[in-house]
Amino acid sequence: MVNVLFVCLGNICRSPTAEGVFRDLVRREGLDAVIKTDSAGTSGWHIGAPPDGRAREAARRRGIDLSDLRGRQTRAEDFNDFDYLLAMDRRNHAALAQLAPQGREDRLHMFLSFAPQLSLTEVPDPYYGAGDGFEQVLDMIEAASRGLLDHIRATDLAR
Repeated sequence: MVNVLFVCLGNICRSPTAEGVFRDLVRREGLDAVIKTDSAGTSGWHIGAPPDGRAREAARRRGIDLSDLRGRQTRAEDFNDFDYLLAMDRRNHAALAQLAPQGREDRLHMFLSFAPQLSLTEVPDPYYGAGDGFEQVLDMIEAASRGLLDHIRATDLAR
């Protein structure tokens, strides 16, 4: 089993969107029995809250349902429970790096490192941005999700 955790600040925009997109891709590829997903935020502001309505609507337009997801906060144990902890930006990467137990730092990655063709390092937070920000974030997340799945197939599932 490969366990993947997507992480942003509040766990209501980027990380639940990434979880939903990746979960849908994994299901369509017939790998949902061997790859599990979750999402979390480095802050505790939205514990128990559903994803932002704009994120849910943008995902729904692409056939992805986020309605079952609820916000939670990251914890040190996540580094034991997940093989991949994927930060949406440098700020969350730094927060996760401080939380990582010694010897588990190798599980932490920038999510967009799996989409080098984008020439970007961070998924921008669409919360305060323009209306199309959620669509742009979805485009980035879809590209990184495909790259992540290819990586998992080549490294984790090939064993």
